Amino acid sequence: MLPRASHSATPLARKLSLKNGLRVWWDEMPSPVRAEIERSGYRLQHLIWPEPPVDAAHVFVTSRAELEPLVRKLRAALAPEGFIWVSWPRGAPGVETDLSEDVIREVALPLGLVDTRACAVATTWSGLKLVIRKELREARHAPP
Repeated sequence: MLPRASHSATPLARKLSLKNGLRVWWDEMPSPVRAEIERSGYRLQHLIWPEPPVDAAHVFVTSRAELEPLVRKLRAALAPEGFIWVSWPRGAPGVETDLSEDVIREVALPLGLVDTRACAVATTWSGLKLVIRKELREARHAPP
């Protein structure tokens, strides 16, 4: 069994706001994380490619160069109430990263995305949840 990402007894799938029926797309998700989510029993519609409308996406990246095109692509495919989790390595020995919450915000904010929560996704991965800014959801504007 995968060690819990934090001291929280909350199951990972619930921490990630997953629910039955969501159209999800995952990129580079480590197999232990995927297995823990699958044990939740949620019936998710796994997309092979992020085709609109994507209700939930989760990307695992180690650099800003990887992050920028993924977030741009996902923003264009995201359902109005959808969300994107961006996970990056936190303190993993031998894993270099130029990512942090601030860098993720620098990429996301100009696209009309805002962060709503952060959590430990696994022992070596942190996650930041991004959603479309409320006024853009209501107006159904395309990304800037």
